[in-house]
Amino acid sequence: MQLGHALECIASFPPPAEFRQFAKDIDPAWIDEALAATGTATLRKRRLPVEQVPWLVIGMALYRDRPITEVVNKLDLAMPSPVSPTVAPSTVVQARARLGEAPMAWLFSHTGNHWAHDHAARDRWRGLALYAVDGMTLRVPDSEENRDFFGLASGGHRGTSGYPLVRMAGLMALRSHVLAAASFGPYSNGEHWYAEDLWPCVPANSLVVVDKNFFAARILIPLHRDETNRHWLIRAKSSAKYTRVERLGTNDEIVEFNVSRSARQKDPSLPKTWRMRLIRYQRKGFRPQMLLTSLVDAEAYPAKEIIALYHERWEIELGYDEVKTEMLESVPLRSKNVDRVRQEIWGLLIAYNLIRLEMARVADEAGVPPTRISFVAVFRMICDEWLWCAIASPGAIPRHLRNLREKISLFVLPPRRSERSYPRAVKVKMSNYPKKRRATASSRPKRSK
Repeated sequence: MQLGHALECIASFPPPAEFRQFAKDIDPAWIDEALAATGTATLRKRRLPVEQVPWLVIGMALYRDRPITEVVNKLDLAMPSPVSPTVAPSTVVQARARLGEAPMAWLFSHTGNHWAHDHAARDRWRGLALYAVDGMTLRVPDSEENRDFFGLASGGHRGTSGYPLVRMAGLMALRSHVLAAASFGPYSNGEHWYAEDLWPCVPANSLVVVDKNFFAARILIPLHRDETNRHWLIRAKSSAKYTRVERLGTNDEIVEFNVSRSARQKDPSLPKTWRMRLIRYQRKGFRPQMLLTSLVDAEAYPAKEIIALYHERWEIELGYDEVKTEMLESVPLRSKNVDRVRQEIWGLLIAYNLIRLEMARVADEAGVPPTRISFVAVFRMICDEWLWCAIASPGAIPRHLRNLREKISLFVLPPRRSERSYPRAVKVKMSNYPKKRRATASSRPKRSK
């Protein structure tokens, strides 16, 4: 469906159907199936029915600056009541508790597999669907339950982090930024821990570009050895030790690594040695680099193309920035207990994918790749349209949407400049003030009688 047709459909529904139109990619039957599959469905009709709560959790990710009760009202999720036109905060809390995490996890897994793999298959490189895997962290409210379960990051001499942190690893379609899968939990578990959960979601005939910190036999060998033509590409650490086996060309060779005894003890199926391809290169103004990959066929996969492809790994960093900076606005999540934190994260990831799908439609209409579409512009357009359509007269909606379609160029970014570079540096230093901590029962001063 093109953006123009989609926007016309919005105008054809009376408010507040705008949210349903945005969520047209989620088949209502999927929500029913998610509730049934997780044993969450109920026959009792409540003020906030359980089948409406997934939309609330998704809406929370889009309206970060608004109370949850206002999100319910804006999206018209509650059943009509002769007593009060609005829902009580306690009603929302109870509804989220009844829903739990499982339906949202099921819904993300089902939609992510459906959407991301379709987009990755549309833009293959030498027959391979392109993905990226990397980790990120999300801040959550500093409640005792969140702190005990998710944990704090150690800042060395600066002490621990100000907020509990959730660590996550995600599998992203490289050229559309749509997330196919995610795994998250306590901060104390490393990225490797969560990345292992993602490999079953990687399809055959694919290439996964990963950060250099993921270079480990127990991580990458299982991805490649199942004979379904799944490959990986990674940058080598400068301290890498290997043995040259075969020269394929200039700065292109087959090398062999030893698999550590500790790794083989944890996974006895691992071999003693591990062969792969090593490609050396140097970009003007930068230090020499080495790439390692399971793509050992130099004729089928030329070194120059692999080098160019590796630098698309940054797309997943840009995608994570869209989630953390634009959607979360660099502030913690809302939920103060573990189950609702996990529920909220699944809703956040579903909302992100829905925005990315809308961006893909804009890109198709504009005739450019999805990476040329402004995430901020589309995100704000979606949120603004819901609010605008909720207060506008029905006759004004078609005209407003026609004007919006005529300004589609506002969504298109200029081509990226490959010569730009930004060294990693801290822009704002840490504060000299002590960290504020929530007082526990044992730390509160006793009142004098």
